[in-house]
Amino acid sequence: MINIALAKGRLAEDMIAQFEEIGILFPTYSKKSRKLIFKDQTNTKSIVLVKPTDVAVYVEKGACDIGVVGKDSLMENQPDVYEILDLGYGKCRFVVAGPNDYQKTSNQKLKVATKYPNVAKTYFQSIGQPVETIKINGSVELAPLMGLSDLIVDITETGATLKENGLSVIAEIADVSARLIVNKVSLKTKQDDITDLIGKLKTRGNEHADDQN
Repeated sequence: MINIALAKGRLAEDMIAQFEEIGILFPTYSKKSRKLIFKDQTNTKSIVLVKPTDVAVYVEKGACDIGVVGKDSLMENQPDVYEILDLGYGKCRFVVAGPNDYQKTSNQKLKVATKYPNVAKTYFQSIGQPVETIKINGSVELAPLMGLSDLIVDITETGATLKENGLSVIAEIADVSARLIVNKVSLKTKQDDITDLIGKLKTRGNEHADDQN
């Protein structure tokens, strides 16, 4: 059995659709179901629905062999797993954003609100900017509006939420998308099955890229 950790919600829906395209079906799966584990039609693979922040934990610790997780989570938490494949969906950007009228003062130590303090620290260190990071779990856009921070670091897909709240992108940090990760031990002990699955997903991705070109 290959256990595959998927984040509940949109990422799971997109990944299940990809599995269907390569002939892996989960006949009892329903997004309305309260079940958390679903087996495929051959009883050799299962999907395990977890919170997005827990996907890498399940894979790193060996409870699941494979996982699908956003690049943002990998950058922030840096789990000890193999990042194998960019699945090409869930695309967005890591950005620095601030009020539309923001002006930086030279040598100013900035306050940066974010759900991703490690990503923020790494980025600002790379450009030599001293910052104080403030961890926010809710709507990070509120922080500069309420005077809690000067800037934010967050992920954005279209920038619409930033714009509606009077914020603008100041810098882009990295592109983000869904990534396939694999437990390091599983890749050795279940190498043939996992390699076969990865190969099918790569082929599917190449076919879709050709269709778009």
